Amino acid sequence: MLTTFRGLPPTVWTVFAGTIINRLGFLVTPFLVFFLAHRGVTGTQTSYVLGALGAGNLIGPALGGLLADRIGRRPTMLLGLLGSAAAQGALFAAPGVATMAAAALLVSAAGAVVPPAAYALLADTVDAQRRQRAYALLGWGVNIGTAVAGVLGGFLAAHGYWLLFAVDATTMLVYAAVVATRLTEPARTAPEPAGAGAVGVGRGAGTGYGVVFRDRLVLALLPLFGIQLFVYSLTEVALPLAVHDSGLSPAVYGAMAAVNAVLVVALQPLATARLAHLPQLPVQSAGSLLIAAGVALTGVADSVAGYAFSVVVWSLGEVVVAGIAAAVIANLAPPYARGRYQGAFSWTWGLARFAALTLGVTLYTGLGPAVLWWTALLAGALSAAVILALTTRVARRTAHALAA
Repeated sequence: MLTTFRGLPPTVWTVFAGTIINRLGFLVTPFLVFFLAHRGVTGTQTSYVLGALGAGNLIGPALGGLLADRIGRRPTMLLGLLGSAAAQGALFAAPGVATMAAAALLVSAAGAVVPPAAYALLADTVDAQRRQRAYALLGWGVNIGTAVAGVLGGFLAAHGYWLLFAVDATTMLVYAAVVATRLTEPARTAPEPAGAGAVGVGRGAGTGYGVVFRDRLVLALLPLFGIQLFVYSLTEVALPLAVHDSGLSPAVYGAMAAVNAVLVVALQPLATARLAHLPQLPVQSAGSLLIAAGVALTGVADSVAGYAFSVVVWSLGEVVVAGIAAAVIANLAPPYARGRYQGAFSWTWGLARFAALTLGVTLYTGLGPAVLWWTALLAGALSAAVILALTTRVARRTAHALAA
């Protein structure tokens, strides 16, 4: 399988290894509700802590993208990893709900600082033709680590919640050591004078997010990617609600998560090898349609077999789209603003997850499950169609950037 990613530079493999290490310790967030219940936190108070956790995923990416372009990729990654490790300890030791919420905000915000810097570093290191493979490899590492963490977390939680926090913080410190000792960073590119930049991008745009806001093509793509990410995020939010309402045990949801993990880990390298040579946005649209169809099929499932089939469909879609959206954004970004472009994309991902937790649950519980499943199908199909219509514009911009 690794032959799919042959030829990628050492920096990519170092970030891949560090990502696996870090995700092996992704234990606190999935089991946070159980930890809070263990500490005597009520349902209403739990929503405050979880809301703070979600808000951190909106703050961290914007900050991470900005810092990646200002102080560098490696320092930003180190800041996020060390900050998140410290916040884990603060969350475990927090004496009350308010301090727990503040610590949860820091945990997610600091952790979310890392991806924009890591993705920008990969864009600096890998040429445009191979970026999709690099980002797919990184996503593969996330899935490998998360699959193992799901099993490890249940075992550790049974022996004491402090173990979850200890392992999570330790893996972040190990990843920080890898970043500090094994990663090198190319020299950053300075902005060119105004008017000298790529098509649709105003150069000389300062050090803030103005350069992204003035890029009309990227501003058109990000909401479309956000809709697709929202639909995908329903697999983490609405699927467990549906399983519960079908009268099935939580173990069934765990089994569905295992089906997804096995499929993605086994198939992603093979799919990437066969799809990386095809036009990116048509492949992205096809995969997004599969995800939307799989999520919508949840609405007609009422047995283990039915849910397993829906998981297989959207897992295949997840395999197809791996690495494409991040690669498209990286290829459209001017070199001096890659961190901010990836920060904007990561912020879109955080917003999609937050919307799934709020809007998705509201639709499911307020208007009924059928409304949510139809919304997911129609939103996924519409976003895929519009993205497909932008293929020519994206190809023209990318070709212009490569020729410059």
